[in-house]
Amino acid sequence: MSESNWVSGINAVLELLKQNPQSARRVVLKRNRKDNRLNTVRNLAKASEIELVELDANELHRVYSQVHQGVAVELAEAERSLGEGGWEEFLAQLEWIDAPPLLLVLDGITDPHNLGACLRSADAAGVSAVIIPKDKAVGINATVRRVASGAAETVELFVVSNLSRALTQLKEHGVWLVGTDDNAGSGLYEQDLRGAVALVMGSEGLGLRRLTKEKCDFLISIPMAGAISSLNVSVATGVVLFEAVRQRRNQP
Repeated sequence: MSESNWVSGINAVLELLKQNPQSARRVVLKRNRKDNRLNTVRNLAKASEIELVELDANELHRVYSQVHQGVAVELAEAERSLGEGGWEEFLAQLEWIDAPPLLLVLDGITDPHNLGACLRSADAAGVSAVIIPKDKAVGINATVRRVASGAAETVELFVVSNLSRALTQLKEHGVWLVGTDDNAGSGLYEQDLRGAVALVMGSEGLGLRRLTKEKCDFLISIPMAGAISSLNVSVATGVVLFEAVRQRRNQP
């Protein structure tokens, strides 16, 4: 049985059942495990009339052999349905919302652990949306959901077929594009991130693609004080996002 259509881990399962219970085909629990959160999982599954199966440890491992914390959900579809549905409506709303939007653009993240961690940071920072390209990038799968600890269900996510065009559209709707680049002359802590901003992060190892970099209004680097010259993309994303959060909270 393919494990790409499963969500596992207590936090990820709880958020799935709260935010998107219709996507769950069945919930599988480890029998006799004492955990109040698993009781909450049981109650949510029953309330949504989702099939609930309790198995001993060996049986559960045969059904789902990855890390699961005693609970896993089989999805009705292999992956979250991704696409550009609602993108035009979202763009139209950008000019009317009260607070300046904070967006996150991920240019070709291929590691599901990194994407999951980025989504978790995006949720914690309160971003308005995350934008990723359709091609040459990982989508939402079981690993992403587990690492995101529920953020894959709560963050507004758009998958665009042409990232360069999407960036142009954001600029046309008043959003400044701030990209990260190790060789940028300006530093993160000198950049004003208080307005309508999309933070643009590059892929693991390669960074921003040329066309993406050319679309950015500003390029910034994260100051590094040690011997290592760069951060993992998910760590860098958290650093940049929360500098933006800090600036926005401190503005008059």
